[in-house]
Amino acid sequence: MDDHKRSYYRNLSQTLVKKFARRGIDALYCDTAAEAKDAVLELMPSGSSVTWGGSMSIEQAGILDAVREGNYNIIDRSDKGPGEDPRIMLSKQMMADYFLMSTNAFTRDGELVNIDGMGTRLCFLVAGPAHVIVVTSMNKMTRDVPSALQRIHDQATPPNCVRLNIPTPCAATGACGDCHGANTICCQEVITRHSREPHRITVVLVGEELGY
Repeated sequence: MDDHKRSYYRNLSQTLVKKFARRGIDALYCDTAAEAKDAVLELMPSGSSVTWGGSMSIEQAGILDAVREGNYNIIDRSDKGPGEDPRIMLSKQMMADYFLMSTNAFTRDGELVNIDGMGTRLCFLVAGPAHVIVVTSMNKMTRDVPSALQRIHDQATPPNCVRLNIPTPCAATGACGDCHGANTICCQEVITRHSREPHRITVVLVGEELGY
């Protein structure tokens, strides 16, 4: 990223931090993914219980690897035993100290906009874990909620369906098919316009592009 865009992101982040604060959400800015990883680790005290939702952003930033190597009580949803009721793992994640995720988009006024399939990522954004850390690159900012939803359908869902090998129309064509079949991952739309519990949600804005 060139110096001009980096300066732009730094200046914009100051405005966004104030917008998020008005909504009861903490926010901070990091130039790079490496800095974001360090910032996230600093937010979580040693010994904390940590879990996460599916996110290319936190993987690409090296955050999951760092958590696994750190002194944390990890609640990994992939550790669900064969035949185990999935609600058991969900209940463990619900009680975590920290939930890590990204956001599909956010507005310049500080709203988080997300779409999910089963809702097992977004349910923890809404309630449950004591703290939620949202790592998102600055390029996911949109003008408003409608444009955020459009961004998700056009830019986030198709590559995610390809990554997850989900046979949706958008995976095949690259364009949203407004599908309603069993395979669709666009089932739940969640707009976080305010955190009723102040400081529960922290958004880590990153100058480098991450995820979709």
